[in-house]
Amino acid sequence: MPAPAIPASEPPLPDDSRYMALALAEARAAAAAGEVPVGAVVVRDGRVIATGRNAPIATADPTAHAEIVALRAAAAALGNYRLDGCTLYVTLEPCAMCSGAMLHARVARVVYGAADPRTGAAGSVVDLFGEPRLNHHTRVEGGVEAAACSALLSDFFRARRAAPSAAAPLREDALRTPAGRFAPDAHLQTLAALPALAGLQLAWSDLPGRRAAGPAWLCLHAAPGWGHDFSAALPVLAQGGARVVVPDLPGFGRSDKPKRESAHSLAWHAEVLAQFVDHLGLRAAVLLAHRGAAAIALALVAQRPDAFAGLLLADPRPARWRSGSALGAQCGGDPAYDAPFPDNGHRAALRAFAAIEAAPPAPHVQAFWRDAWRGRSLVLAAPGRAADAAAQAVAAGIRGCPPPEPLDGAGAHPLPARAAERAVEYFAPFSPS
Repeated sequence: MPAPAIPASEPPLPDDSRYMALALAEARAAAAAGEVPVGAVVVRDGRVIATGRNAPIATADPTAHAEIVALRAAAAALGNYRLDGCTLYVTLEPCAMCSGAMLHARVARVVYGAADPRTGAAGSVVDLFGEPRLNHHTRVEGGVEAAACSALLSDFFRARRAAPSAAAPLREDALRTPAGRFAPDAHLQTLAALPALAGLQLAWSDLPGRRAAGPAWLCLHAAPGWGHDFSAALPVLAQGGARVVVPDLPGFGRSDKPKRESAHSLAWHAEVLAQFVDHLGLRAAVLLAHRGAAAIALALVAQRPDAFAGLLLADPRPARWRSGSALGAQCGGDPAYDAPFPDNGHRAALRAFAAIEAAPPAPHVQAFWRDAWRGRSLVLAAPGRAADAAAQAVAAGIRGCPPPEPLDGAGAHPLPARAAERAVEYFAPFSPS
């Protein structure tokens, strides 16, 4: 992440903290209204002339960021769309839209609190204010009350993840397994707003963790299977406070299940997960894929390379469901594997995944892993000649991947704790900076 924009030789002005406190009050009001807590104030000649807070949800307006709301109010108060001599204080580094509006308004100075490594346009992602070809230049200073601004955002998203999710309406062409078939999960979240889901509900377990604890883990279950695949591994991955995210793929587990086999494809599942990763804001995470999830994992990282710093494939062979027998019987006799699939109508994904697992990576995916991948990789091979050959073939196509490591139980259901212990040992020293 770039250093704060404020030069070391020019400390914040004495009143900067006082005005940022007013912006923080606006941000808290936004949080109370269910909006992402960002607040802004506009000051001219020592007088607050306008305030603003995030309101895109309440107003159904994607431009209603705190800065835009404050700029509109300031222009109305001054009777001029030019805001010469004004300073805008905002609790979060402005995005490209808001930065452009400030430049058009001729704002003299922008002071922000927390940096935004995802969309910040004052130096974190791009620096519109430092573009020399523009005809107006606004002075930018960052990091004022950054800890308080960042804590407010972190607390908001932590509380939102912990809150029970409201169930989305069920599509007519899908099924949803009754919640009573599953054990309670305090970390369960649901989401239906991703464009690729088209109204289907995705379920996942999310142990929030702490950034300083090490890399976040995104765990993709085998097919057949569901998030329960990581029931033994999850406590190991989460120890020390690392964030662990375990989604149920559409058609599996607690997620909605399209009735038609044709609804499932490698490209669709990879796109759903790519949008899911964007939604979570994952960066420099480690992707742990078990058995039949290898093909989707390789496609996902090729689509979102910046989201991942590591890849672990545990027994990358396909894990096909044998139609006509209980899933639990195929997964170590564990009855939890039968919970998501009470009847044949819920099993379309099980039938469809044989083709998905067997599909070779697309040429651009193969090229990415051969030439462009810069992260760390590890392949765990289950016992047996066929398992070792599959692991060797996959590892050979991944740039910088060492030879597969044999691990008894790498293909077992659930994934054994010793596989997670090896993952932590291998990847934990390489935490994101």
